[in-house]
Amino acid sequence: MKRKAKTAWVYFIAVVILAAGFILSSNAIRESQSSKAALSYYGSRGREVIEIQKRLKAWGYYKGAVDGIYGYQTYQAVRYFQSKNGLKVDGIAGKATLYALGLPTGTTQYNRNLDLMARVIYGEARGEPYEGMVAVGAVVLNRVADSRFPNTIPGVIYQPGAFDVVSDGQINLTPNDTAYRAARDALNGWDPTYGCIYYFNPATATSKWIWSRPIVVKIGKHNFCK
Repeated sequence: MKRKAKTAWVYFIAVVILAAGFILSSNAIRESQSSKAALSYYGSRGREVIEIQKRLKAWGYYKGAVDGIYGYQTYQAVRYFQSKNGLKVDGIAGKATLYALGLPTGTTQYNRNLDLMARVIYGEARGEPYEGMVAVGAVVLNRVADSRFPNTIPGVIYQPGAFDVVSDGQINLTPNDTAYRAARDALNGWDPTYGCIYYFNPATATSKWIWSRPIVVKIGKHNFCK
């Protein structure tokens, strides 16, 4: 009787160990798949690659076709972008690189960026033509891509003295639907400023320095310059 009980106990322990191993293995596979889905690399294809190419092309890092194929030109463009933005230069569009590009590394982060962009646009350009609202968002993204500025959207927006809406509290106003739409258009690559990193209202600007910047385009009440 004792032998049967001992055998049953051994079988029970073996089943528990096998079940635990299966669970751990399944979790590891899911984590691996999740990690892989969070980045693009040489040979990848799909929508994320298209968005990467669109951002890099709009900011002058990529000269090839926006075809959704992560080939050599995309690989080199990603490396160039990484080197200019203080990121690990490995040619892989991982979470940090995607974040610096303004691309979602997860729904929550994307929504935070979208909301912050909409708040800046609403505070800085409500009442301006729609193109002018998108242009303000484009300036934020152009700064993200420029090594002279922080390499994230929050970093650019909250850089001391960068935007009046932060210092005067208008960043906390609730954006309207138009501001959110303009933020999405900017994040999707529309740049009415042609790469500008500054803008100002000539009727209210007091800085002599800003007047020294070459003006590229005028939209509504704002001059956009480099």
